[in-house]
Amino acid sequence: MTRAYLSLGANLGDRMGQLTSALQRLAAVPETTLVRVSGVYETEPQGKVDQPRFLNCAACLETGLEPHRLLAATGRIEAELGRQRHERWGPRTIDIDILLYGMERVDGPELTLPHPRMPERAFVLIPLLEVWMGDGPAQRTQKEALRAMLDALPDQGVRLHTDGVSFLQRVRGVE
Repeated sequence: MTRAYLSLGANLGDRMGQLTSALQRLAAVPETTLVRVSGVYETEPQGKVDQPRFLNCAACLETGLEPHRLLAATGRIEAELGRQRHERWGPRTIDIDILLYGMERVDGPELTLPHPRMPERAFVLIPLLEVWMGDGPAQRTQKEALRAMLDALPDQGVRLHTDGVSFLQRVRGVE
């Protein structure tokens, strides 16, 4: 099993409902366990700014799927939840990005790991650091690098919307 970190975001429709449904579906993917979920953060859109605010979170998974199979699973979940790709950085019902997959590096047309825009996005780094796991030397070094990326960014208006414990209870159906 490999530890994978994902970023999820939604800015159309029932944003909390979309995040909750996406995480429940991720937890049901074969060979995959949902280990941790961050709090939910409300954020300003980036890239294309004339659209509604986003809700974002991060998840830590343990998976036996190789990276491209995990990408296919996240793509199916996006499609099931009504994701349509009309414009880059445009509004969406759900967006699921694989940020990190163990220590693997992938550089292909469909998937790049680590996620190439992660260092630019506080809405990715803040929840990612919240769900970060591992105390080994490699994990500590990687966490320090993520923290340095976040510290180098200006304030991007990322604000806590729902704490991680409450959100995880919602995902698990305990309210």
